[in-house]
Amino acid sequence: MSAKELVEYVAKTLVDDPDAVEVTEVEEDGETVIELHVAEDDMGKVIGRNGSVAKALRTLLKVTAARQGTSVTLEIV
Repeated sequence: MSAKELVEYVAKTLVDDPDAVEVTEVEEDGETVIELHVAEDDMGKVIGRNGSVAKALRTLLKVTAARQGTSVTLEIV
């Protein structure tokens, strides 16, 4: 499973409106940036209390990227 697919799967599982989830992958300075777009009402569910869900998602991404030998960051917009 690629990093993009992982983010999309987890985000769609967390939110109330999975159809509004959009994940894009952008290359910047030799690093892959994954941008996660969700509905305004679901933003809190993706970020979590004190950023705990976002932090866990970033940790999963780092593990996935390390297995693939790449560098990946997550931006929630």
